[in-house]
Amino acid sequence: MYTISHAARLTGVPAATLRVWERRYGLVSPVRTDGGYRLYDEHALQVVRAMSSLVAAGWAPRQAADHLLSEDGGGIPTGDVPDRPTPDADGDGDGTARVGDGDGAARLGSPRASDDDLEALARGAAAMDPGAVSDAMDEAFARGAFEDVVDSWLMPSLQVVGTWWRDGRVDVAGEHVVSATVHRHLGAAMEASDGQADGPLVAIGLARGSHHELGVLAFSVVLRRRGVRVVHLGTDLPAQHWVDVVRRRSPGAVVVGVPMRSDVIAVRETADALHAAYPGCPVYVGGGAQDEVGHGTLALGHTLRAAADRLELDLVADGTTRTAT
Repeated sequence: MYTISHAARLTGVPAATLRVWERRYGLVSPVRTDGGYRLYDEHALQVVRAMSSLVAAGWAPRQAADHLLSEDGGGIPTGDVPDRPTPDADGDGDGTARVGDGDGAARLGSPRASDDDLEALARGAAAMDPGAVSDAMDEAFARGAFEDVVDSWLMPSLQVVGTWWRDGRVDVAGEHVVSATVHRHLGAAMEASDGQADGPLVAIGLARGSHHELGVLAFSVVLRRRGVRVVHLGTDLPAQHWVDVVRRRSPGAVVVGVPMRSDVIAVRETADALHAAYPGCPVYVGGGAQDEVGHGTLALGHTLRAAADRLELDLVADGTTRTAT
């Protein structure tokens, strides 16, 4: 028997998604301990892996669950993943409209979620209701690939929270409720992906004085899920400490987040210090102000999927010439 965190590591499905699939679709029925903890057996893990494969192949979660639970579905596909059924007119069959039906994706990946979806976190912030924020996170990440949901739903939703704050509809306490809840969910996803990483090593974090961590934390999760080993350094790390990390761990690359224009000067200091001490270690930048940094850094772009694609290609391409900004 396996705890939910162990099951998440073994299946590659985040614990939050496992809970949604159980509650919303009745996909599995884990045993409960006297303390209320979920325990999954081998059959449950097989069903979860099958569900994950169907969703990745373009099935709507409701249709995938119905197929696996039906007699015709046979429970668990043992060969090729079955063709995706034609979606119903209302979305995924459970009242949740899907975005991006043009490519048959059962995810929120193109090009953006509905305005109502994007306001879910802001409503939770306005109500100072961490449960509502957590439910919105669970629902969103149960509907698609992690990086797609972050790109098309989470980051735009956080921008809406910022807009509501500027308009006076959300106060600082509400912002903190969202930040803490999102951070907890991303941390759980990071923990769940820990056993999957056995590839090249990358150091990721924020420079001196920078504290907006959610973007770099989400990127760390994406890389770990792709097999990249990540040293996540968190916030507010002075330039010399970045140099110390490279000296001690010898990463194949460094990624510094630049979420705001006010972070640019500190990121330049970090890049200059790293280039001086370790000229062979590439320094990548990501975030809203990445294009303003220059100083020999490599801009990753403004979506997690594209950023991870580029970094992976560079890490595995021996002798590739990189063009710095």
